[in-house]
Amino acid sequence: MAGTDKTRNQVLGPAPVTVLVNPQLGENIGTAARAMANFGLHSLRLVDPRDGWPNEKALTASSGANWIIEAATVHPDLPSALADMNYVYATTARPRGMIKEVITPEEAGHDMRRRIARGEKVAVLFGRERWGLSNDEVSLADVIVTAPVNPAFASINIAQAVLLVGYEWYKEQAETLGQQTPELPALEGPGLQTPDTRPATKEEFYGFLDHLERELDSAGFFKTGDKKPGMLRNIRNLFARAELTEQEVRSLRGIVASLTRAHERRREPKE
Repeated sequence: MAGTDKTRNQVLGPAPVTVLVNPQLGENIGTAARAMANFGLHSLRLVDPRDGWPNEKALTASSGANWIIEAATVHPDLPSALADMNYVYATTARPRGMIKEVITPEEAGHDMRRRIARGEKVAVLFGRERWGLSNDEVSLADVIVTAPVNPAFASINIAQAVLLVGYEWYKEQAETLGQQTPELPALEGPGLQTPDTRPATKEEFYGFLDHLERELDSAGFFKTGDKKPGMLRNIRNLFARAELTEQEVRSLRGIVASLTRAHERRREPKE
């Protein structure tokens, strides 16, 4: 189960409630729960699941998100599932021909964070695998969430839809990227990662360039004196773009020194 650390406690802070309306397959409920767990969603409500509940296939397909499956509640109809909510989002790809605001998942994420921060309870509706939510079900929501997808192929399965909305909900509050392992912490953010080293100082960088220039001079690399300054600038710019680490500078100096020793051995007279 790549990317899962069962030894870590789950942080169950306030989050949107995920409502699956008349889901048909236990496997789809399980994969939706797995997507929920990826992005800090933990409250799952099922409206009239076709194959009944509990469902062993849902637990298996959740890939370890068992706390979500085990805590899921079942409701006979959508109004009862939403009775204690303050605000409801309905996900759909199809135009509905009704007067209702439509927002993107990104906008929904911002709005959910704002509402939950002031103490509101919010829910996100996801429809059936084959044809989604009915117009009557959408009418029970306050706003429609529609993703910018290929209009010629707009269908998204339940787990994908939960993942998409969950990501937009979670991304701004995430403190790290990816997984923590026993060996290394999770990444603090995007950008160049330099484990066990650091960016080279200018003193280290210039020292490497001086070393390289001396050895290139000795090897006769600079054919004419008038071209040498321009060639050196090109070399400096080439390595400056690399944003070398301290370890990389030491490796490069080692490479230059090794080539120099090999060149000197070849020049030594043979006995």
